[in-house]
Order: sequence, then structure tokens, then C-alpha cells
Amino acid sequence: MSANSRLTVAVHVLTWMVLDRREGHEVATSERIAGSVNTNPVVIRRCLGDLRKAGLVEARRGTGAGWVVTRDPESITLLDVYEALDEGGLFGMHNAQPNQSCPVGSGIQPTLRQVYDGLEDAMRKQLAGTTIADVLRDVLARQRE
Repeated sequence: MSANSRLTVAVHVLTWMVLDRREGHEVATSERIAGSVNTNPVVIRRCLGDLRKAGLVEARRGTGAGWVVTRDPESITLLDVYEALDEGGLFGMHNAQPNQSCPVGSGIQPTLRQVYDGLEDAMRKQLAGTTIADVLRDVLARQRE
């Protein structure tokens, strides 16, 4: 199994867009963003669609069409990005109900739900404490190392 990379890609997209704007570009295109992420522009457009629904980016139409970040990067937390993607939690339960006549099957879901809820709370707290501006500062600092 591989980890879901949607959050990583979305944070990359927003961070790149903020830097691109700082460098004087009014809008970012999915093709240019895809070059940084090293993926297909279709993947970027899907990501931007999720971010748009959450009000984090908007599309500009007409001449010079592209995408812009709608909020200050200091105000966009990684939790905002995570929630924009509607990931549905870190861990899921069984696809089918476990055997309820089995001692493990009957108690596994409530037990794991309690553990997973604690992990989710800790993750949300960590994500809420980090902004896109923080990510960009750290990324740029690493370029100077």
C-alpha cells in the first residue's frame, strides 16, 4: 500500500503558487504548476478544483487565464488544505462488518476507533499550527543550505 499523497500535492501546489505570485506572475497555470510537482496537469486541475470549492483558490478566465490563491498564505493552515480535500479520516474500518461472534471481531472497531480518533486529533492540531507561509519559508531556507 502507498500513502495518499493528495495533501502533499495540494500543499505543494499552494506553496508554488504563492512563490510564483511573489515572483511577479499574476496567475498560475496548471501546466506550470505540474512542472514543479512533476505530474500531469489533469492531476493539478483536480486538486485545484478541490481547493476552489474550499475558497482557497479561484480561476481567472479570459486573457491571462489561470489560477490565483484567494487568501493570504499566513492565514491558510495545512488543516484548511486537509479539510478542502475531504479525505474522510486517516484510517478506515473494515469494508465488511467483522464477525461479531468472535472476541476480536466484536471489539476491534470500537477499540481502534478510539485510537484513530486520538491520532486524528493530534494530526489536526499539528496541521492547524502550520501555514502555507511557514512551508514556503522552510522550503526557501533549505535552498540556502
